[in-house]
Amino acid sequence: MTSSDENLARAAADGDRDAFAALLSRHYDRLFAFAFRLTGNRAEAEDLTQDICVALPRKLVSFRGDARFSTWLYRVAVNASHDRRRRAASHAKASQGWGDWERNRLQTQAESRDANDWLTQAMATLPDDLRDTVALVLGEGLSQSEAAQVLDIAEGTVAWRMSDVKKRLREIHEKEAQQ
Repeated sequence: MTSSDENLARAAADGDRDAFAALLSRHYDRLFAFAFRLTGNRAEAEDLTQDICVALPRKLVSFRGDARFSTWLYRVAVNASHDRRRRAASHAKASQGWGDWERNRLQTQAESRDANDWLTQAMATLPDDLRDTVALVLGEGLSQSEAAQVLDIAEGTVAWRMSDVKKRLREIHEKEAQQ
């Protein structure tokens, strides 16, 4: 004599593995078909069905027998589907935010690269003495005093060269802006 779904559900809730296997055997195909109707996608339906099957032993404890087991199982499936959609929406929203962040990061890098390319090109137009001074002060981070020692010139000359470099770079930038 076969046991009712309700009796099998109670036994499975109490840890009876055979009862749980019998319930799955009876309802798996119907559960998968329902999951497919909920998702409209075979792979999603397979994942949803597996999620339900994995959670079912814990959920069986809440089965009170007020409704038929199949009705209760449909409710579990609908809730699982809603949970899955909410998670997917949260992941999509998070990944969209991540995508925006990544796009901004890449744009900032590109702008920085463009600025460095411009600076490199502009520096190439400077006389060697100015380029050497800028390379030491800005590129290597030396103080004007340290750069003066390396170049064997007066510290005031380093300050003048840096001022001249700024003036020339500003002029180059203004010419390009007018074009």
